[in-house]
Amino acid sequence: MIRQKQGCIINIGSRGAFRGEPTAPAYGASKAGLHALGQSLAQALAPHRISVHTIAPGWVETDMGLPYLQGSEGEKTMNQSPLGRAGQPEEIARIALFLASPRSEYLTGCIIDANGASYLRT
Repeated sequence: MIRQKQGCIINIGSRGAFRGEPTAPAYGASKAGLHALGQSLAQALAPHRISVHTIAPGWVETDMGLPYLQGSEGEKTMNQSPLGRAGQPEEIARIALFLASPRSEYLTGCIIDANGASYLRT
């Protein structure tokens, strides 16, 4: 019998946690810490039927990202992805909705890379 989850925590991390951020090392380090926290909490909270997930986006067209994406390095930044574009906030939101839904009952502790293949890890 499947016991439905009672709660869900969804963190927004970053691909920067994996690839490093030479011009923003504190950002990359804090996102790596958030990823590790999410995985630790997933194990601690699983007996309480609370799932914990992290989404690790690349560049997304948000208020934070737009100045970089529209700046002098914008095209180069977007071309980090073979899709040739940044993500849309709605794309990240759809992932979060799935993780919060009953369809993700068996997932916890996952880190989902949502970066348009701009950074691949194993």
